[in-house]
Amino acid sequence: MNALHRLAALALFATVAARAAPVAYDIDPTHTYPSFEADHMGISTWRGKFDRTSGSVTMDREAGTGSVTIVVDMKSADFGLEALNRTARGKELFEADKYPKATFRGTLEGFADGAPTRAVGTLEMHGHANPVTLDIRKFKCIQHPMFKREDCGADVYATIDREQFGMDAGKAYGFSMSVDLRIQVEAVARK
Repeated sequence: MNALHRLAALALFATVAARAAPVAYDIDPTHTYPSFEADHMGISTWRGKFDRTSGSVTMDREAGTGSVTIVVDMKSADFGLEALNRTARGKELFEADKYPKATFRGTLEGFADGAPTRAVGTLEMHGHANPVTLDIRKFKCIQHPMFKREDCGADVYATIDREQFGMDAGKAYGFSMSVDLRIQVEAVARK
């Protein structure tokens, strides 16, 4: 192998090695809104979202590994009705003054073509920690046109039992304890 071939092979190896390195991303709080759907006595579905979220993702798409931490400000719960927001943030449900944050920590798994298909971890909320698996149904990364860095987004789904987190308000009235989570999330690569 002559020097030119060795140099080309070295350059190719360096490119592959650089591409395979883990990348750290910061959750974009202006494009990340965990939302939820909860039963109201079996007659309707209440929907709401959290307006303030932060966190980070580290991901090596080539190796199929990664981790995620998402922190939700429970005081930012928004049902679109202020009276219900106050009730939900109070002692009857979230107790946001006592438990101001909910945190999910997990690993990204099930990579297919460089995209994770699930995040497996623990959700800490309302003084309880329980295992939760988030199903990643849509995932895509692009070059952000303004930031000039990689921007990844996903649509994430899960169902939790809120009673496992010590929140059983309405159970005596026939409310289901099952809550569907629907999370839109975007994260931008760090500089």
